[in-house]
Amino acid sequence: MKELFTQLVATRAGTLAILLLAALLEAYGDSCFQSGLYRTTGVARYVAFAAGALSLALYGLAVNTPPWDFGKLLGLYVVLFFLVAQVLAKVRFNQAPTAPILLGGSLIVAGGALIMFWKQ
Repeated sequence: MKELFTQLVATRAGTLAILLLAALLEAYGDSCFQSGLYRTTGVARYVAFAAGALSLALYGLAVNTPPWDFGKLLGLYVVLFFLVAQVLAKVRFNQAPTAPILLGGSLIVAGGALIMFWKQ
């Protein structure tokens, strides 16, 4: 698996795919815990917690297996996480982003672009 991830992150598209996968796994894992804490009861609660734990463990593998300088990619990752989290909030919980979330999100995107593209 390590070799596959190494080959994937050798290209920009592969790096983007792994970061997007990691953002999806992290946001989905968080949403599972949200469901387990506030939206389910009984066995469904434990299933939500288990799904969240599995998703977050897979996120950890996805983000830590490739041999990359994650600090340099953090801006892009934060942007992807924000966008994926907003989609999941709408799809899973029917929560549309409010004006403050959209404004703050635009600052997140601007900050991510600054981190990614600033040449020293």
